This record gives sequence, C-alpha cells and structure tokens, in this order.
Amino acid sequence: MSGGLNNLHKIRLIAFDIDGVFTDGRFYLSDDGVETKAFHTQDGYGVRRLLDAGMAVSVISGRNSGAVEKRMAELGVQHVVLGCKDKVAAMNKLATALNISIAECAYVGDDLPDLPLLEHVGFSVAVANAVPALQEYCDYVTTKSGGFGAVREICDLLVAAADRDS
Repeated sequence: MSGGLNNLHKIRLIAFDIDGVFTDGRFYLSDDGVETKAFHTQDGYGVRRLLDAGMAVSVISGRNSGAVEKRMAELGVQHVVLGCKDKVAAMNKLATALNISIAECAYVGDDLPDLPLLEHVGFSVAVANAVPALQEYCDYVTTKSGGFGAVREICDLLVAAADRDS
C-alpha cells in the first residue's frame, strides 16, 4: 500500500476496470448476442471533472464491449484498453506513453484479475462491492458500489486533492 489518501495529490493517471466498477458487474445478453450495460450518470460527470482538471483517465478491461467504447467516447476518455489479458503491461505502456511514473498512477478494480495491477500502481482502489481479498489489500475502498457512484466518489477525491495541491 502506498499510504492512503495522503498520496492522492501525486496521482496523474487513473485507470478503471469496467465490469463491477463502472457497472454493477452485471451485463445483459440478448438472444441475438447483443450485450448491454448500465452506467451511472454521476460517474460520467465525475470523469469529465477529472479530465477538465487535467488528469489522464483510462479504462483497462479484460472484456471487449461496444457499449464501453461508446460510453467512453461520449465522456472523452481517450485511453481505452479492452480485451486486455495483461493489465500491468497495458498500464506500463500507457504510463510510458504519457511520461507518467507508475507511482503517479491509480487503478480501481473489483475482482482478483485486478490484483496484479492494484499491487503495481501508486494508489490502489477497490469498490465497495469488490471481493474481500481486494478490499483488504487496497489503499482505499469506496463507500459506494460499482455502478452506483463508486467512480464518482474516487473522481471527487482526486479533484479535491488536485485543488488542494494547486
């Protein structure tokens, strides 16, 4: 762990998992194979505030989803990595491209596939509905669940930390 909320002002890049973080972990699959997801409007506003504050924002997910591509495009998130098998490598590549150290990166996850990246970044976040193993490890656990304002909660904390630092 990197030391809790005191280090939030150092974060320059935050990445989020999708399923269980931006969503409640459920997705709907029609008989025709069309997948839909529900996103929380307030999470979207939080992401826009982060982008407006100059924070680099990314999503890194193990699954591919047209709904995610569309939603992230609407929000202005430029760094979208879907179908990712190695989240640590994806974060390293993105951080290098943006000239940001891993210590200045945060990641928000909800399940065990997120653990290697959560162990790798400077600030690790588990959502309230994350599996207990993640919650025990992370620097911060949101009070809100994924899909129900967890993304907004961490966005607001980062914006407040950036405001205090300036």
